[in-house]
Amino acid sequence: MPAGQEGGFEAETSFDTKEVRLSPAMLEGVASEIEGDIRARRFDTRHLLRDERIEYLVRALETDQKAGSPGGTLFAESVGVALAVRLLGLDDLETDRTVRLSDAQLKRVLDYVDAHLSEPLTIDTLSRIANASSSHLRTWFKAATGTTLHRYVLRRRVERARSLILESDLSTSEVAYLTGFAHQSHLAHWMRREIGQTPRSLRRTRPGK
Repeated sequence: MPAGQEGGFEAETSFDTKEVRLSPAMLEGVASEIEGDIRARRFDTRHLLRDERIEYLVRALETDQKAGSPGGTLFAESVGVALAVRLLGLDDLETDRTVRLSDAQLKRVLDYVDAHLSEPLTIDTLSRIANASSSHLRTWFKAATGTTLHRYVLRRRVERARSLILESDLSTSEVAYLTGFAHQSHLAHWMRREIGQTPRSLRRTRPGK
């Protein structure tokens, strides 16, 4: 439903709902980045619309929130941008294959991520570093690296955490803080998922342990 409009329908059976709100500013930003002024497009309230891509994105967002939002702001913003693109009907357009991140742009993004792993990373910030729109950065980064921006950041955080655990006497909570995880249980969750080990099991592999 477009902002400011009312909508609803009568259901014959019980059902669950999931509500996701996108700010008008995000929709306007994505529209202007890709296809001019959003005012050129008309939005109508639609009921009983089924879209597998939207369902997938909402489920991913819900899973992240139930896990305590380990993906943080970057993941939520990335999902928001993807939803905005879908709602605008723009992801049916073929991406111009001649357009991509230059080597210099990609290096700036990778260097910035490595230098700021302990800090919250947002799609807005990384777009400015790359000098590209947020929607283009998402598409071009995956084309260049074979993985999503959010997944790349998580992997680099896990890799940094692994090095700190093996090479220092920092506590698990200190390692989590220095690598951008909300707390040590989030760190343990993603280490187990990415490398099949937890901070505790990894410490046992250190020489002399």
